[in-house]
Amino acid sequence: MKIQVLGPLSGHVNGMSIVPTAGKPRQILALLALYPGRVMPVPTLMEEIWGTELPLSALTTLQTYILQLRRRLGTAMGPDVPGTAKDVLATRHGGYLLQIPPEAVDVHEYERLVAEGQQAFDDGEDERAARTYRQALDLWQGTALVDVRVGPILEIEVMRLEESRLVTRERRIDADLRLGRHVEVIAELTDLIARHPQHEGLHSQAMVALYRSGRQATALDVFHRLRRRLIDELGVEPSPQLQRLHQAMLAVDPQLDVSSTPRRTSTFNLYAA
Repeated sequence: MKIQVLGPLSGHVNGMSIVPTAGKPRQILALLALYPGRVMPVPTLMEEIWGTELPLSALTTLQTYILQLRRRLGTAMGPDVPGTAKDVLATRHGGYLLQIPPEAVDVHEYERLVAEGQQAFDDGEDERAARTYRQALDLWQGTALVDVRVGPILEIEVMRLEESRLVTRERRIDADLRLGRHVEVIAELTDLIARHPQHEGLHSQAMVALYRSGRQATALDVFHRLRRRLIDELGVEPSPQLQRLHQAMLAVDPQLDVSSTPRRTSTFNLYAA
């Protein structure tokens, strides 16, 4: 069995889809897939589907949705597969669980690769870090669970995953910058700061990439545009860290050079103190 949640929800057994077309059973499958091998309590499943306004028939209806999912599983598994759909989508006291290995769900492979990339980054192994982060990001096929109606539980999960995706991109770009790939990341960073117009970390990376590419004036303009936006929209100045980076560029600080960046930090963090 393979289930994908990093994009449109998909799940296959023997090449046959196990994802239902109806909205609420899709929610149940998505939530169970995010926590393989873990019992999802009935109240949590109900909250995801109906919020705080539970219908009188909530428990019976939930059991019907579980039955529908088991039928799809059973059809896909076929008669020759050991075990039954009830063994895979199992009932436990107070809830249900998908008895599948974590690696059967793409999000768990993603999180394993992110952890591996972070370890390489912390060890100063920039090439391995960039490569591993890139492998993790390549697992994404779009916005997480983009075709699933999310309730209060899945909404939090989607937000968590999307934030993780952005942080992973930021760390991968840090590794690329430490490897001297400043020209290669400019287009990507231009797109990212347009999508995240108040994100100081991404703006700092764009500034560094432009500066190292011989575009000091453009790098400084990125700072001034962000500063105006923060003042106009939030009434705050950029962080001291970003202001020190700006001053370092004005002073042509040699620490901004690739060869001067310590192997275990980003250029932005040089100015944290």
